[in-house]
Amino acid sequence: MLKTFIMIAAALAIGGVAFAQAPGTQTAGLKRTIIQKFDVPAGERETVVAIIDIPPNMDVARHTHPGPETDYVLEGDLILNVEGVGPKPYKAGESFYIPAGTVHGGKTGASGAKLIGTYIVEKGKPLATPAP
Repeated sequence: MLKTFIMIAAALAIGGVAFAQAPGTQTAGLKRTIIQKFDVPAGERETVVAIIDIPPNMDVARHTHPGPETDYVLEGDLILNVEGVGPKPYKAGESFYIPAGTVHGGKTGASGAKLIGTYIVEKGKPLATPAP
């Protein structure tokens, strides 16, 4: 099933769409590669699908997204710390959901982590915003 999902995502990607984020909206070293974007419904919001590569033993700064986020861990492991929920470990083959505007951060393990993330966000807003 994972192979099918990745093949569909890759087939739908339009030449590996490049995406630039505003300065300060992403943890240094963390890399998001946008593979697809489309309006849902047309006009107000868009769905952004990205491969997220996080280096080993990295602290991912606390941040929010202007819409819900769901992630599937392709490789490695991480501890996700969602405000109001607390830290929870995830490893390859597991997934998680974060509601819109919820502050979260985390830390990867010794092998880092690679995720496929899907965001449904308001158009024109940064994909991620630092949180205090």
